[in-house]
Formats: sequence, C-alpha cells, structure tokens
Amino acid sequence: MDRISELEGLIEAKKHCHLIGIGGVSMSPLAKVLHDRGIPVTGSDQSDSAAVRDLMAQGITVHIGHAGENVLGAAYVIRTAAARDDNPEVEYARDNGIPVFERAEAWGCIMRHYKNALCISGTHGKTTTTSMCTHILMAAKCDPTVMIGGTLPLLHAGYRVGRGDTIVLESCEYYNSFLSFSPTVAVILDIEADHLDFFKDLEDVKKSFRAFANLVPSYTGTVVVNLDDRNTMDAVDGVRRRIVTFGLSPDADIRAKNIDWKGGVSEFDVVYKMKTYCHVRLNVPGLHNVKNALAAAAAAIVLGVPGEAVARGLEAFRGAVRRFEYKGEVNGARVYDDYSHHPGELKVLLDTVRQISSGRVILAFQPHTYSRTKALFDDFVAQLKRADKVYLAEIYAARETNTIGISSADLAAQVPGAVFCPTFTELTEHLRRDAAPGDIILTVGAGNIYTICDELVEKK
Repeated sequence: MDRISELEGLIEAKKHCHLIGIGGVSMSPLAKVLHDRGIPVTGSDQSDSAAVRDLMAQGITVHIGHAGENVLGAAYVIRTAAARDDNPEVEYARDNGIPVFERAEAWGCIMRHYKNALCISGTHGKTTTTSMCTHILMAAKCDPTVMIGGTLPLLHAGYRVGRGDTIVLESCEYYNSFLSFSPTVAVILDIEADHLDFFKDLEDVKKSFRAFANLVPSYTGTVVVNLDDRNTMDAVDGVRRRIVTFGLSPDADIRAKNIDWKGGVSEFDVVYKMKTYCHVRLNVPGLHNVKNALAAAAAAIVLGVPGEAVARGLEAFRGAVRRFEYKGEVNGARVYDDYSHHPGELKVLLDTVRQISSGRVILAFQPHTYSRTKALFDDFVAQLKRADKVYLAEIYAARETNTIGISSADLAAQVPGAVFCPTFTELTEHLRRDAAPGDIILTVGAGNIYTICDELVEKK
C-alpha cells in the first residue's frame, strides 16, 4: 500500500489524527477540514497564536510546545515541513509504530476526492492568484474548497470548506511538497532561483516544476503556464500534457488586450481564441497583477467558468492580507505592508509603487532566512538601492540557525544611507520620525515585521 492510500484509509476510517505545527498557515485549515469531517484532531505548536486559539475555540486540543506525550491516542501524525525528524513528537510516533505523514501528502489525499483540483504554483504570486481564483469560483457559485497561504478578506480566513466539486490550493515547491498533490489543473506562474537551502540551483528548481506539471492526468489534465517567463517555458518543454499559455505576448493562448491604466486600477480585455472572453476591471495595482489575473482567467477557462463570472470575481478582488495591504497613515505618509521576501518580489513591489506614486519611498525590510539572504545577497542590494530611504530589521530566522554569520547589517553596509535597526522599537521610531506627507512607507518581509504596523499608523 502506498503512503497516500494508507493515509486515505485512516482518514476515511475517522481515526484520531495529531498535527505537529497545527497553527501554521496551511496546517490550521487542514486541521479544520479534518475536524469538519468528524475526525478527532489534536495538535501542537511551538507558540500560542490567534490561529491556535481559533482551533481551540472549535474544540480542538492544542498543546503549546512539543513533547512525545502529546501524541498519545493518535492513530497517525501529520507534520508541518518545519518539524524535522528530531522533533520529539516525530520520534515518539516512529518509536511507537505510529505512521507520520507530511502536510502536503494530506492535502494530496484530500484533493483526490474532487473532480477539479486546481493547484497554483510559482516562485511569486501564488497567494494573490489563488485568491483571484477563489473570487472567480465564488462568483460562479462553484462552492469551492480553498487553501491559501494567507488571509483573504472574502473568506475572513485562508481557507474554505465547500460542498462543490472543485478544490483550489496554493502549491509550494519548497521541499518538493507540491509533488504530493494530485492536480487536474496545474498553474505555473513563474520560476526563479529560490529556497536554495533545499534546491541546488535554478535548474534543480525547474526540475521540480517539471515534475509538478507531469502530475496532471495525461488526457484529461491541463498545465497553465506563463508564456512570458522563459524559465517556466524551459521547465515544461517536452511535457506531454495539454499546455495552455497566458501572458502579454500576442502568441499566448489567453492574453490581455487594450490595457488602460487609471492610477492603480487597470482595465483590459481577456482574449481567448481571437475572441474577447471578458472585460476586466482590476482594483489591485501593478502589471504583475494583470498577469496574475490572466493566470486566474486561464484556469477559469479550462474549468469551463463563464467570462461574466471571471469579470465579476476579479473586479471584487481587493487583494489578500499582506499583499501591498494599505494599513493607514503616519504624519501624512501612507503605510503599506507586503509579504515580499525575494529580490524578484521586491522589484515588482517597487515597480508598482513607482507606477502609482511620485512621492518618496521609504522601505523597511526584514530579510527572511539566513540562507536566502546569503544566496541572493547582491540581488537584494540591487533592489534595496532603488528605494529613497532604507531601514533594515534583523534577519528573520524562521526554520534556520545562523551558522553563516550573516546579518542585515551586512546589507545595510552595501546600500548608501541604509540604517540597520536591531529592534522593532528603534525601527518604528525611525519610520515615525522620517515620515512626511506624500511618502509611501513599505513594511516588507515574510517574518513578523507586519507587527509594527498597528503601532506605527495613526489611530483615527
């Protein structure tokens, strides 16, 4: 019996499941999906959080801290990618013959039960595009099940348990986790070198995405790809599946025509097979979001969603939490929070800001992981130099320890005028003192830099 079939049997039998790292962005919705199916669920997390408290309010027992005894009574364990083999709960489970599954394997098992499994992948744009797809499917009354790696205001959460025949999931390449999925429609937005603590190089990343594309069924599945991204097209070269392309190129199967910009809002026609499929009014700024919308429209076309629902869904989309999210003002400066943590994402973010504002750009950046900071150091420096003023918080460790001996102070030393702030208190003071009318302040990073926004912005 393969692992997925074994897990499927345990889920169908409603056996007690224990989730390690249950408060995580994709673990907490998984816990809720299993709990809603009537499966006894317990879990553990390293620290208390709003997600943990929400789970506990629904009757799920959550232990703070990891210990072997937390697993008592469980028939199987599902772990987050951050829970390594030396985690005491993983060790206890294996010592006692309790099978341990990966989070991605659980989602892969669940999606087997849906007619349509739409999986959104790519180095950048996954959360936004998955959110756009959710808006479209909701507008089309498909009643989808959804898993997003961020909070979508439409759902007031990062997940939804629907009763329709479609599931849409944000699909991450890190640790090849998306290779446990079972997509019927696989979307690849773009590919860059990232997660180089796991992948060897860009070619290794491409190999992973190629394997992902090959997961779709040979005759009934579809791979939706960005024709404008050379790395993506390299990755799917030779893939013997139905390929549908999107992009700004006139050669794309689904493309944007007659783009009209009005401040941060764009309007354009989505063209498919030489005909206008729908007219879109997009209320999130940036050319990258036009491309994300094209990807969502392409997926909708593959799923047979009418153009009218695509237009309504995309017009209603106002962004996901921490994706160029407006937080308020300080001293007349507008404050936005963003999840960008890769040089390519920083570039897109700064391009977008320059498109909608001629004011000064003040960037407060918290690098994410020591390995990424080192591997992409020069690229980070090049993008940081584009801001008018830069403040750097210390690197967010996430899953790592600093065996490299690198600090945000090293980045600051290479960016003229940049200031390294060892504490958030110091960072907030600098931003408040520096802010002036007409400025744009960006708090950026995949760590916890977003926590300064509530203190920074002025209460109305």
